[in-house]
Formats: sequence, C-alpha cells, structure tokens
Amino acid sequence: MGDAELDYNVVFPEPHLAESHWHGQKEPVVILLGWAGCKDKHLAKYSSIYNEQGCITIRYTAPWKAVFFSEAFGSKELLEIARKLLDLLYDYEVESNPILFHVFSNGGFMLYRYIIEHLQREEHLSTLGVVGTILDSAPGNQNVIGSVRALNATLGPETHTVLRYPILAVFTCMVFLLRVVLYSLTKYIHKNHYDAMLDDPTSWPQLYLYSRADKVIAHRDVELMVRARKQRGVRVESVDFINSDHVSHNRLFPEEYSVRCVTFLEYCLKNSTGIKRKHVSM
Repeated sequence: MGDAELDYNVVFPEPHLAESHWHGQKEPVVILLGWAGCKDKHLAKYSSIYNEQGCITIRYTAPWKAVFFSEAFGSKELLEIARKLLDLLYDYEVESNPILFHVFSNGGFMLYRYIIEHLQREEHLSTLGVVGTILDSAPGNQNVIGSVRALNATLGPETHTVLRYPILAVFTCMVFLLRVVLYSLTKYIHKNHYDAMLDDPTSWPQLYLYSRADKVIAHRDVELMVRARKQRGVRVESVDFINSDHVSHNRLFPEEYSVRCVTFLEYCLKNSTGIKRKHVSM
C-alpha cells in the first residue's frame, strides 16, 4: 500500500515468473491510472494481466473530488499527484525499467496529462524509458451529460439523495459555465485535458480501447484524438468493442482485451530505441 500522502499499490512479480518472461532483463513497469471512483479491487483485475507476464505494476486512482471539481477550477492538485507518482519509480529503484501507462477514462487521462507535462518540463525525468500508452474509454471532450453520468456513478448508491442531487446540480452548472459557455476565455488560463493533449509532443505508440456504446465518453472524441495523434506521426492502434459500456471492455471481452494489451506491450518493447525484450507469451 502507499503512504499517507498517496494511496497506491505496487506489485513485484515472483522472481521465477520474472525470469521466465524476461530472462534477467529489466521487467516492464506498468502504471495503471484508474477512472474516477474506481475501487482498487477492480483496477487489480487489469494489473493481473501484466503481473502474469512478470511485470511490475503500480496502481493508482486520483481522488474523485480532484477529478470532478479541482481540475475544473484549474487547481494544481493533479499536477502534484503526477509528480509523486513519477517519484515512486525512483523510490522503488525501477526508473531504468521500460514503462507502459494504462489509462482509464477521463479520470486517469487528466492525471496522465500532467505526467506528460512533468516528463517534458523536468530534464532528469526525460531519461525515463516510456515505451507506450494504452487508453481505455478515453479521452472525452466537453461532454456535460457524460460527465454528470460519471459523477453520479462515482457517488454510488451509498450517497444519500439529499446530498446527491445538490452535488450533481452544482457540478452540472460549473462544467457548463466553465467548460462550454466561458471556455473560449478560460482556456487561456487553463486548457481542458482534451485540448491540452491534442498537442501532446510525445511520440511513443498508443492503443485506444473504446466503444460506440459508451454513454460517458463519446466515441467521436476518441476517434478525433486518434486522428490527431496519427497526424503527428505517432503509431496508433484503436479497437472499437462496439457494444461494451464505459470501462467494461475487459469484463465483456476478457480474452481479447488481455491479448491486445499484452501484444501491444510486446510491440512497444521490441520497437523502443535501445530496448530489446524476449517474446511475451500468453
């Protein structure tokens, strides 16, 4: 478990498992950034895909209040969290291992945006060997209805109606005002995550896993981002699961999901400059 400041989970593979997959070479580190309100037991199902391949995994989900409220007002909370997550690589002495990000929904994507900012701004972080990124049900752009649905799901059944509806009402008004009505002005102070990442300068491969049945993240937003990344010369793969709901692709199609993630990891390792890895077996 993490410390008092950052509630995360890190899993190191059993030595024999790491050896059987990586033959003495440095294991990949997979950093999983959960969706808003994600319980760790759910995120652990995804990290197990990589643990079974002898990878090191770090799981973290940003506080839902930071995702839904602090970020809308341009708070630096997620920026600070992103820096602490990168510090973990040094704390556990895995900063020289190849790194893959697995990002879920806008909650994970907002945090990923600030990780990229740190990697670009801080010179000593530029030596980290990021090999690729997988994006599940992300990113979405200015979808007020989808955002409200996401917050409603995050609040869960345990939140009393007396609190639920005022929170949703305040959030809806805030998002509509700051991210729609006034965004032509506020974007000069604080761009939203989507617009900021349209200019993402990184060039490592990306895999987008999404669905046109997603009621939270519009498939058109994902497809637009895919086109934008391709126009920047990034190698991009995308998979439309067609009928799976938001962050439910693995639940409905577990075998295909796992194969695509592991195959993508294998591709990234083989094609990263200076990194050669043994075949990743399923």
